[in-house]
Amino acid sequence: MTSTHSYIARGLSMLLFAAVLVVGLTACNGEEAPDAPADMEEPADAPAMSQDTLSIVDIAVADARFTTLVTALDSTGLVSALAEDGPFTVFAPTNEAFEALPDGALEDLLAAEDKSELESILLYHVVEGDIMSGDLEEGEQTVSTLQGDDLTITVSEDGVMVGEAQVVEADVGASNGVIHVIDGVLMP
Repeated sequence: MTSTHSYIARGLSMLLFAAVLVVGLTACNGEEAPDAPADMEEPADAPAMSQDTLSIVDIAVADARFTTLVTALDSTGLVSALAEDGPFTVFAPTNEAFEALPDGALEDLLAAEDKSELESILLYHVVEGDIMSGDLEEGEQTVSTLQGDDLTITVSEDGVMVGEAQVVEADVGASNGVIHVIDGVLMP
């Protein structure tokens, strides 16, 4: 890893820690932040923030459905890889998808000194390039994952399946790719 990548990885880890700290402090406080006064206007030159200006990592960190995924990415050092230019397509399992794994499986993967198995599983959820739902044809198609194995995507009138997982939200645009939210953890 080059020193630039090291600085980026450290910066993203610090950003992730800060986001978790803010969420934790807000939850502990139990109070909502006060609303801005109604007559307060944003400066005219302030750029509007949209999801398309946020990276895959930024979106995952900001979305409470992905706290387990973010923890797993951070523990393997893959946060920095998914913050790069891309484009990437990420099939992002929700917290509930991780909770459906056999008892102790996730804890064992996170606690393992050797993170290669967890890294392999996470990379199996990532494809190089933008794959939007409109790009898919009815039937089966295969895509190559960053883990190295192929993944089957099935489109039918019942929806889109990625391996054994159902796509529950498609086409979440990011500055460096797209996220498709899935209800299961894919195993290579």
